[in-house]
Amino acid sequence: MIPLSNLLQRLLNALSYANVGNLEELRRRLDDEEADNQPEAAPPPAHAPVSAANAGKTLRRLASDFDRRTHAAFAHVDGAFGHWRQRRHGTLRDDLIAGLTVTLVAIPQSLAYAQLAGVPAYFGLYAAFLPTIAAAMIGSLPQLSTGPAALTALLTAASIAPLAAHGSASFIADVVLLALIAGMFQIIFGVVRLGVLLNFLSHPVLMGFINAAALIIGLSQLPMLLGIPSHQSDHFVADIWQVLAHLNAAHGVSLAFGITAICMLGIFKRYAPRFPGVLLTVVVLTTVSAWIGYADMGGSVVGTVPHGLPPFAIPSGNWDTVVTLLPSGFVLALISFMEATSSAKVISIKTRQPWDQNRELVAQGCAKVVSAFSHAIPVSASFSRSALNMTARTRLAAVIAAFGVLLTMLFFTSLLYHVPQAALAAIIMVAVVGLIDLRAISNAWRANRDDGIAALATFVATVGFAPYIQNGIITGILLSLGLLLYRMMRPRVAVLGLHEDGELRDARLFGLPPLHAQLGAVRFDGSLHFVTGSYFEDALVQLERGNPGLRYVLVKCSGINDIDASGIEVLRGLTERFRNNGVVLTFSGLKRQVQDVLDRTGLTAVIGAENIYPTDGFAIGDLKRRLAEFPPAGPASEERTAARMQSGAAAQPLHPVHA
Repeated sequence: MIPLSNLLQRLLNALSYANVGNLEELRRRLDDEEADNQPEAAPPPAHAPVSAANAGKTLRRLASDFDRRTHAAFAHVDGAFGHWRQRRHGTLRDDLIAGLTVTLVAIPQSLAYAQLAGVPAYFGLYAAFLPTIAAAMIGSLPQLSTGPAALTALLTAASIAPLAAHGSASFIADVVLLALIAGMFQIIFGVVRLGVLLNFLSHPVLMGFINAAALIIGLSQLPMLLGIPSHQSDHFVADIWQVLAHLNAAHGVSLAFGITAICMLGIFKRYAPRFPGVLLTVVVLTTVSAWIGYADMGGSVVGTVPHGLPPFAIPSGNWDTVVTLLPSGFVLALISFMEATSSAKVISIKTRQPWDQNRELVAQGCAKVVSAFSHAIPVSASFSRSALNMTARTRLAAVIAAFGVLLTMLFFTSLLYHVPQAALAAIIMVAVVGLIDLRAISNAWRANRDDGIAALATFVATVGFAPYIQNGIITGILLSLGLLLYRMMRPRVAVLGLHEDGELRDARLFGLPPLHAQLGAVRFDGSLHFVTGSYFEDALVQLERGNPGLRYVLVKCSGINDIDASGIEVLRGLTERFRNNGVVLTFSGLKRQVQDVLDRTGLTAVIGAENIYPTDGFAIGDLKRRLAEFPPAGPASEERTAARMQSGAAAQPLHPVHA
């Protein structure tokens, strides 16, 4: 390829030598490159006419500079596109592998989770098609795999159970309507950026609920695993007891299928975790089922699965049903997004990708809405399938996985007829075993007794309310919020002593002597507002009454982050009360935002600027100096001390709360 500068140079030379009549001479001059190596002549005077040769040299310089710049730019672009072509090849390969792997696991799981939700198995295939694409296109993490999930399926069945019988047309219609309601909740929360609402569901409550739900899911599959017909009532524990009481009625072949499936899944999970063991297990057992005529032997199989695309229709339901499902839709939106959040956090850490909580909230909501319009069950992020999808580079992996489900619905539904439902029950039981984490509850108890109580209460309530497990999570949320409010009302208060390192520390924890017979110090670890004001006041009054000889009380304010109007009035009242009793209330380490409130309300003048210290050390030094320079005036001081002793005769010295 001839550089652009050479082409322009030859063109200009040709123009300069247009008067040359000899063709050979013209060719010689055009090919001669010595002129480019000669130093350039000085520019002609301004009054001199511009010759064709000078104009040619100028244009040649411009062309050479342009050629140099464009060559560097195109080299950079070519290098970038070459790198992109190599990366595109690797990305496509990774997305293809991840998509196919997820497809091989999603198909049998979808059938199983639809069964758990109380609808025909093929509704799970519908949920693994378009909703998967919708969530991937809108969400912030390409690796997050959305579709049917065990916990969401169980919540769906529990929410609709009081309204209709499992598998009935009204039950299916309500399931689809629930997907729409839960999806709208999530979209609204995400659009107005209310992802912070998830903070109302504490980790101990979530762990208590998940452990109970996993236990309920596993036990709910016993009738299908054993081949024992069962009737679902309003008391899950009683239903399971009836199944266990009739073990002698178990269907032997169904039990054999179930145990075989559990063993195969366990082996694959132990020795080949990335191998699609779920699919191979289903294929093997389905082949055996068709070969031995399992359905003719009284075994329960998936049965006929309609082929083709899912029906697209607007979800139907009356207003009364919508109002009835609103609480369940809210709980489902909350719990299913907690599932997504757990997976998203793991993916973000492993892949070092940022994730947007509100964007994922909208993505999960849109997936549920798409699920409702495609006549499918509510969906959520799947932790197991997301783990398999970890090698995906782009959202193409989700499209490939959904395309695999589409091919199954179009061409291979006839192969699903003989799938034993006992095998699907085994898939569900093995999947939920990984959800059981009793250590999380014990860790919550060790960290904080209130958290342990909330976790245990949620676990017991969820099992007790089953099959209406949404009542269990609501109980846990209300209990945890109540315990939080109680803790906020009673912050930690510590009487302080002077440590050998010169810092004020908890006297009881460190075994420190009192600061001085006439000087007491406390630390208040909490904001001073209308909830905590009375507790703060009681603590300081108790300190004063329990130590009649006090002349100064120092409040270490490093733990006070905020103060409201109620807190200001508490400090004003304490300051005046202590002053009337001959006690000076002082403060150290006030934070700027708290000091600003004191200044704006005029409380700084009431307390006295000389009684507010920047640091604890400065406060202790100055207060001891004041005690030494101004000893108490004998009789008057003794009368005030006696009066305080009489008013607080029954009072005890203050001890740290929650120390």
